[in-house]
Amino acid sequence: MTTRISRRFAELKARGEMGIIAYITAGDPSLAASLKFVTALAEAGTDVIELGVPFSDPLADGPTIQRASERALRAGAKLSGILDLVRDLRNSKSSAASVPIILFSYYNPILQMGLEKFAAAASQADADGVLATDLTPEEATDYRQILHANNLDTIFLGAPTSTDARLKQIAEVSSGFLYLISRTGVTGAKDSLPDDLPVLLRRARAVTQLPIAVGFGISQPGHVSVLGGLADAAVIGSSLVSEIENATLNDSSPAAVDRACEALASRIRSLKGAAQSGLSKREVAS
Repeated sequence: MTTRISRRFAELKARGEMGIIAYITAGDPSLAASLKFVTALAEAGTDVIELGVPFSDPLADGPTIQRASERALRAGAKLSGILDLVRDLRNSKSSAASVPIILFSYYNPILQMGLEKFAAAASQADADGVLATDLTPEEATDYRQILHANNLDTIFLGAPTSTDARLKQIAEVSSGFLYLISRTGVTGAKDSLPDDLPVLLRRARAVTQLPIAVGFGISQPGHVSVLGGLADAAVIGSSLVSEIENATLNDSSPAAVDRACEALASRIRSLKGAAQSGLSKREVAS
């Protein structure tokens, strides 16, 4: 199965460059604002974008993303509206029309819509993949078959607590890339990366040929540089969501949304710069 995600990682590998994956909570402060945020992220050089589906009972989200989900839900964001957002992005004339888009969700909203209906709607909207954070490989047989039939990648999470056998099992049900959580606990920007992260990455490399992305706690260009030569992509989430919160919490006017766009683009450019130089520049095999 070839998707925009696999093609993007192939392009990054050919350039010897680590990718930047950006996460935002869709609908915070509105879906119209989210469209502008994705456009700004894509034009600043983001390689893949994760659209978080807000959910009322999160398990892995830290305070920053929890607050964003609460704001999005109060604003009326629903899975159906987020699929419409993806469709609007594909019909735009910006870089967002071609950027790979992943729907990042808990399984409950998908189950409520109905798995087959969701997969068909996501495919028709031209999404590229789905990450259901609380769905385990053992429970994902129908999910994987139905999503793959609709040309959607299925991305699963590996953790520091995953054994080698478990990492292999997670990788075997994943497509597009394997998402490694850098640390135990919930999402949130951190000052430094865990000391044992290289060991986790080596363990994952030993069991899969998929590209590997690392998330949870990554927020600074220095983090990206540390991951250079180890990971294929860095996932940036809470720090971007914080930029949106800082700009729009008490003012969701067009001017405030524009300020958020500028802050998001600035942060991505600094991270992408780190991914294109120094330790982050991966050597291309001849």
